[in-house]
Amino acid sequence: MRGRKRKPTDQKRLAGNPGKRPLNDDEPQPALAIPDPPEHLDPEARREWERVTQELHAVGAVAQLYRGPLAAYCAAWSRWIAAEKQIVATGGEVVKSPSGFPIQNPYLAIANRAAADMTRLAAEFGMTPSSKSRVKAVKQSPQSALKLFATKRA
Repeated sequence: MRGRKRKPTDQKRLAGNPGKRPLNDDEPQPALAIPDPPEHLDPEARREWERVTQELHAVGAVAQLYRGPLAAYCAAWSRWIAAEKQIVATGGEVVKSPSGFPIQNPYLAIANRAAADMTRLAAEFGMTPSSKSRVKAVKQSPQSALKLFATKRA
């Protein structure tokens, strides 16, 4: 998909539908819940999972459906922490090559990539300062759940 990311229908309604385009009334509304962490997450990623899912649940921005992107975020977090520790342990951002010339620490590229992945995924959940203003976490009312149930039965 090209261009800007689409705005959720709830956000368009809250803004008064300024573009006057038809709204998607069939947009999925996943139930708010904290998903179980995947088994493959290492201890550092699990700690981040526990921290971030609690905070996202408090603002109504987590559902079972988001398990995959959350796991990817937590894995990137863990990879970033491990790479940053290795940068310190191996002598900093610049190290000596076997021939004696200074080179960029290989762990720096790993840390930078993990940080970029982590920041991109965090923005999807409104976990960065600039992205939180674009996310509207609207709690599902019992009426909307009933409406969803009724439309599936019809």
